[in-house]
Amino acid sequence: MIIKNKKELIDHCLDSRNRKARKLALEAIEFAINAVNPKKIIKSKVSLRNGILTVGNCRFDLKAFNHIYLIGGGTASGLMAETLEEILGDYLSDGLVIIPHQSAQPKTKIVKIFRGSHPLPDNDGVEGTKKIVEISEKATKEDLVICILSGGGSSLMSMPKDGISLQDMREVIRALLKSGARIDEINTVRKHLSSIKGGQLAKKAFPATILNIILSQTWWETNLM
Repeated sequence: MIIKNKKELIDHCLDSRNRKARKLALEAIEFAINAVNPKKIIKSKVSLRNGILTVGNCRFDLKAFNHIYLIGGGTASGLMAETLEEILGDYLSDGLVIIPHQSAQPKTKIVKIFRGSHPLPDNDGVEGTKKIVEISEKATKEDLVICILSGGGSSLMSMPKDGISLQDMREVIRALLKSGARIDEINTVRKHLSSIKGGQLAKKAFPATILNIILSQTWWETNLM
């Protein structure tokens, strides 16, 4: 049960008609939350059998890789990493994801957990991103890098370009938020302030095989680079 006080909310109604309507509304809320549960989504799209990793329509023979690394960030990345670690088991070599400060601690043994702030980046997120870059740069052409991203990742995975301070980045993002800019507009600016966005993280992991697993409010995508 997701809504802990569901019975109490239903019982505090004036009549049976109101009670029925409230019950339906609460059930709809619980259904919607369950439908977007990161663990359920990952398990519905990702499977491993006889060393073959299937992600959507993509298939990878994990025995063909020397190392498998898991990196990423976002509000759902902790649960995504936890689930993928369960699926990959001993195939997973190393990993790190960045989650919000207030998020519950994921149950991971291999994947390290760093925390950062959203929507304004902080030093903790920058330090975590530097560790992600270190993992990416040690990957070779015989390795597989799985990058998981979810909402909030643009802020949590922050690493300003040379010549741009974290404070500069924070001030720009703060001004954009106050201006009412759309999230895609804000992320476009973030890309130009960052040393890892806009494909730059993929360049750091080259020539490894890179698999992106992206979970957002509106779409699920897997792609091979």
